[in-house]
Amino acid sequence: MSENAELTGALEYHVANTLGWYDLRPLQKASIEPVRSGADCLLIAPTAGGKTEAATFPVLSRMVDEEWQGLSVIYFAPLKALLNNLLPRLEQYTAWLGRRVALWHGDVGDGERRRILSDPPDILLTTPESLEAMLVSRRVEHHLFFRSVRALIADEVHAFAASDRGWHLVAVLERLQRLCGQRIQRIGLSATLGNPDDVLRWLQGSNVDAGAPARVVVGEGGLPVEPDVTLDFVGSVDNAATVLSQMFLGEKRLVFCESRSQAEELAFALRSNSVETYVSHSSLSVDERRRSERAFAEGRDCVIVATSTLELGIDIGDLDRMIQLDSPRSVSSFLQRLGRTGRRAGSVRNALFLATDNDTLLRAAGMLHLWGTGFVEPVVPPPSPRHIAAQQLLALALQEGRFARASWHEWWAGSHVMDGADEVLDYLVEQEFLAADGPWLFIGPRAEKEFGRRHFLELLSTFIADLEMKVIEGRREIGSIAPLSLTTQVIEGRKPLLLAGRAWIVESIDWDRHVIVVREDLTKGRVRWGSEPMPESFEMVRARRDVLLGADPSVRLSQRAVARLAEIRTLRRDQVVDDGLVLERGDKSTVLWAFGGLKAHATLLAALPGEVADSATADNETIRFNFPLKVDLLDGLSIDGVLPEIAPRAVDGLNFSVALPDEIAMSTVASRYVDDTGALTTTQSVIVERRRD
Repeated sequence: MSENAELTGALEYHVANTLGWYDLRPLQKASIEPVRSGADCLLIAPTAGGKTEAATFPVLSRMVDEEWQGLSVIYFAPLKALLNNLLPRLEQYTAWLGRRVALWHGDVGDGERRRILSDPPDILLTTPESLEAMLVSRRVEHHLFFRSVRALIADEVHAFAASDRGWHLVAVLERLQRLCGQRIQRIGLSATLGNPDDVLRWLQGSNVDAGAPARVVVGEGGLPVEPDVTLDFVGSVDNAATVLSQMFLGEKRLVFCESRSQAEELAFALRSNSVETYVSHSSLSVDERRRSERAFAEGRDCVIVATSTLELGIDIGDLDRMIQLDSPRSVSSFLQRLGRTGRRAGSVRNALFLATDNDTLLRAAGMLHLWGTGFVEPVVPPPSPRHIAAQQLLALALQEGRFARASWHEWWAGSHVMDGADEVLDYLVEQEFLAADGPWLFIGPRAEKEFGRRHFLELLSTFIADLEMKVIEGRREIGSIAPLSLTTQVIEGRKPLLLAGRAWIVESIDWDRHVIVVREDLTKGRVRWGSEPMPESFEMVRARRDVLLGADPSVRLSQRAVARLAEIRTLRRDQVVDDGLVLERGDKSTVLWAFGGLKAHATLLAALPGEVADSATADNETIRFNFPLKVDLLDGLSIDGVLPEIAPRAVDGLNFSVALPDEIAMSTVASRYVDDTGALTTTQSVIVERRRD
């Protein structure tokens, strides 16, 4: 057996004798050889599949056997709470080998930071933003501090890759690699992915062009038994609380909600039913969330109600049940949540869905049907990260004091994150974000004005993955929408916004707080279809159509769910047809039941003549035209290069947009709401016309 297929001797001894493990898990075995060989790797296993050890054990073996010295490994996670949870485990593993690990993020005090800088650990746990803060800090001799880095580990890499934080991560890694003067091994950890090879190439960055070896390693063996999943219909949040107060007594239950307001409503109802209940969501203070999570972890017969804040692997102890109120927006999100259960020996992964209305029951059934086919969404980094290119050029000027305009490309070695950066750089110089002195560029007065407060902290801030606008009437939160819904006519109050099955007139928009104030448009009455203005994938929405056409998810359905699904299919039978799409004609309007998702529909509208698009409204299931649409208008429609309409102020949700020309900032935001494939599929579908009664 090759020595690369084994762990270093001291580590094997402690795994067997200190941890008492008789064997490694499948992924932990399979990862030893590729990680020890120095290949860039993506390690994939279900939640609780031992991914942390699958990466750290062979890396620690390399560290010992190859005699790495100084800071040699950087471990990234998307959340500080994940890093905090990891610290005790890695302190134990490194101590076995006479090595050290340390934590560096925004909550770490100055005293501990000084100790780290004066005596670097072997492994540093941090976030990409904290690492960049170190690179630009005058307190850190970054050329010296990072010179020995040999490997990096990116935990929950799918969470990075799906957002601008991922582009920021790979950009910072390229700068770090240039400082080190040698290739850094890149290791990503993830649960199930729809496109693992693509994600690994994205994480590799310039290592791909350098010919670095790369391996996707999947933990074989799968789940010990099929998960126990049930779909039920309860009709309201109060009814869900009643069900939960009577079921699974004596067990620890984690309930996921799809909004903060829903989480608070359910928590109140559970407490009213004498259920010991805790809450965790992003609007609560960090201290309040920690108290809830700690109390829940130490409890027994209790419930914690959370939004997606607890979707990633934050340790809240052993769970008995995962309950989903309504439905998550993706299969991958469901898999993350399902993986929170079944971690104890002899237990089974489980999920109970409690749908509160017809729309959410249909969405849950569609998502579970899609999951049953084996589908998992591909993780696609947001296109056109030119705002990140602007931020990186400014950060490089802070890091180095100055850089040569002719050779800035060398810092990112052709990484795609800097595509189009030449035009961005010209703008930064023209607008005095960067000042020029001969061939050299350095921080200019405009950058000082826009980002210079608190030592350029705003330049190093967290990135926004998707801008969501909260819609409120008085003090009541109606829901959230994407900027796609804010056409000029909607913003000016000439067309209603459709949300929660009702029509609303926009009264004001607070772009800084991402809040829209509305009043109900009673003259429009109640719309007949559910309006869901947060974008869902083409596959998710088409799966709902499949359910309307008779497909059942391959899970247990309660009698209430079976009966209600039958009612929904009857109510909506005129909106679907087996071999095409339904065009529903009225006297003055037309509804195309396209079931393509909001992005595909907005892309299609952008390809239509302006006067047609201006009189149309889209959601995830429909495109509604305020005139009798001619079907041949869609024939031969060209989708290439079209961008959906975006409200100009929507660019405020794009960090560093001020450092971009207006047209580039607008196109960057708009490009993130394009679905060419879904739009093209819609235009190529057979249209079946029906008359609205």
